[in-house]
Amino acid sequence: MSSSSSASLENLPPRTLARVGREVRDLHKKPPEGVRLVVDPETGCSTSLGELVAEIEGPTGTPYESHYFHLKIVLPSDFPSSPPRGFFLTKIYHPNVDMSNGAICVNTLKRDWTQETTFSHVLSVIRCLLIVPFPESSLNDEAGKLFMNSYDEYARRARLMTDVHGRSHPSAFDSNENSRKNVDDCNALVGGKNTRVLTESSGPIESLNGNRRVKIQNHQRRESKKQAAEKKNKKRSLKRL
Repeated sequence: MSSSSSASLENLPPRTLARVGREVRDLHKKPPEGVRLVVDPETGCSTSLGELVAEIEGPTGTPYESHYFHLKIVLPSDFPSSPPRGFFLTKIYHPNVDMSNGAICVNTLKRDWTQETTFSHVLSVIRCLLIVPFPESSLNDEAGKLFMNSYDEYARRARLMTDVHGRSHPSAFDSNENSRKNVDDCNALVGGKNTRVLTESSGPIESLNGNRRVKIQNHQRRESKKQAAEKKNKKRSLKRL
């Protein structure tokens, strides 16, 4: 646990600590789609309650597909009155991610934050951001402009960065029995319910303006046609042999 995380936790009241522990336990047991907490391989528990590290699987149909990215959620000393901060630890080319420090800009961690917002919801929203960027609030202006004006070039650059820095295999999706056995020992705090989390078919995706939605849909159609054409060419080549 980092010293800053320790300091944050020391200032949190017992009721808030109980909430954090409960949410971490729930994330271990039932993580949102495409997201897992990164845990200590020996204990099967998160190494810190003040700085949660997670791994996100790149969504299908995006430049991040088939790769995995680490990020961290850092809690402030006055949580949950103030929202946590999110940072990608894996370098990623994205309009809403600062290339210098990995800071993530998303409304859920700013003006849309409420004290009832769960970590599960936050992580789901960040994964949705990989599908539907919001260049209006970009931290990477170059990526934001490319996304709006030349999606193909944006996707090419994002994929290049993904191939260099993204993980080709998951590191946090651990089926180790010791990790499973110790889930209930992690922050043994009980009670509460999960709030509804975003899925890829709700939230930001449905609120897209028409032009942006069309661009993404057209790109996904082109990718599907391209893959289908490649399969046909392979079959033809095999027949000729």
